[in-house]
Amino acid sequence: MRVVEIGSIGPAPFACMMLADMGADIVRVERGGEAAIHERGATVRGRRTITLDLKNDAARASLLSLVEQSDVFVEGMRPGVMERLGLGPDVLHERNPRLVYARMTGWGQSGPRASTAGHDLNYIALSGAVHAMGDKNQTPPVPLNLVGDYGGGALYLVSGVLAACIEAQKSGLGQVVDVAICDAVISLMSLFHSLSDDDEWRAERSSNLLDGAAPFYRTYVCKDGKYLSVGAIEPQFYAQLRERAGWNDECFAYQHNRSRWPEMNERAEQIMRTRTRDEWVATFAGTDACVAPILELRESRTDKHLLARDCFVMVDKQIQPAPAPRFSRTPSSANASVGIRSLEEIKKQWSAL
Repeated sequence: MRVVEIGSIGPAPFACMMLADMGADIVRVERGGEAAIHERGATVRGRRTITLDLKNDAARASLLSLVEQSDVFVEGMRPGVMERLGLGPDVLHERNPRLVYARMTGWGQSGPRASTAGHDLNYIALSGAVHAMGDKNQTPPVPLNLVGDYGGGALYLVSGVLAACIEAQKSGLGQVVDVAICDAVISLMSLFHSLSDDDEWRAERSSNLLDGAAPFYRTYVCKDGKYLSVGAIEPQFYAQLRERAGWNDECFAYQHNRSRWPEMNERAEQIMRTRTRDEWVATFAGTDACVAPILELRESRTDKHLLARDCFVMVDKQIQPAPAPRFSRTPSSANASVGIRSLEEIKKQWSAL
């Protein structure tokens, strides 16, 4: 798969990282000078970069000639920007009818907010996701941009591009894949919208099974100030949790009685503070109590399970997350960025394929 990526930040480069890991041949087009996009590290690995001033007629003509040889075109600009540059879907499809043109935005190509600026937090705020997270006695938290940029943006872009490429192989025609983070996060929230409609999800934060209200599905602070995650939802797992943790008080017998959760939480917090995080990890080792330590980023690189699965690789003398998912016959590979190359060199290589 040959991909032209217009340089941007956030979800589009992450999606292209995944495609590159899986073997796509990607050329990232950067603007030069002060307009350069400073994305770095793992998210720009595995592809070549060229620098073009897309406001220049000759540069655009060169890019169009490369698009003729491409399977996928990825851009993450505001609506209308690529059209004003003369690089919109209609123009590119005239040059290459089988091209999959992927557009990555926060608000989408249409709607009252489409032309306005925003970032991950703004896009996911409309979906109900932000309001559903955090402590009910505090303002909603600012989650990492995993939910919007990467979960709702990059992953939906990858799945949309791959689906469109499969269809293009049958029809011989490409299409536009319109990926809007606000759309995709609504999709990610499908379960919770359904639970809400069935009156099984309360609007108040920290009041539900999966938002930290349940004593058997939440995080705890330990004796040493470090943290532990507990996720023992099923009764057989909850029984093991109670046995190993010493949750012997009468209140713990009523696992799904929400009226007892405040009492259970208070008592569980007291118990979990009696040992350090690593002491609790040793206590639950080998059980199905669904308990795991909460690790800092650098700690995660030393976890025995993650090391056994080779979850980290060395790229450009930097420790980076390994590609995912894993393939049995065509394994992915995290390759270093090739750096800046000439457009003519790339066109010649692609022509030879």
